[in-house]
Amino acid sequence: MTDQDLVAKKLALVETYVHELRTLSSPGNIVREVRERRFVEHTLQIAIQAAIDVASHIVSDEKLGEPTTNSQLFDALAQAGWLRSTQSDQLRKMAGFRNLLVHGYAAVDPEIVREVVESHLDDLLEFVNAIRGRLGGAR
Repeated sequence: MTDQDLVAKKLALVETYVHELRTLSSPGNIVREVRERRFVEHTLQIAIQAAIDVASHIVSDEKLGEPTTNSQLFDALAQAGWLRSTQSDQLRKMAGFRNLLVHGYAAVDPEIVREVVESHLDDLLEFVNAIRGRLGGAR
């Protein structure tokens, strides 16, 4: 059985990080200001990691398979009806982006970072809503 308290805490972290990105970052400055870029990259990394942690916890506790990559966690959730396939697609991309931030940080294009902040934060919030909806609104 999924530990709803643990999941609720991780989902709240995702929301907090998205809120911080929306209120504290200046996406237009990511390209030219190292401090801004690093704040945004790190906050994106931990927001995506919190979503991955939730997915991993649910996949494990609900016995939804044994994914070998973070991306496969979201596929398993979609196959089990926790997410729509379009959500899974977006979250797989987020997991790949997180890997780039963690392992290929020197090669991260600041324009892509800006694009993620400006256009894809709702993907994380939709994940939060989908998981809460499946768990009956756990908070």
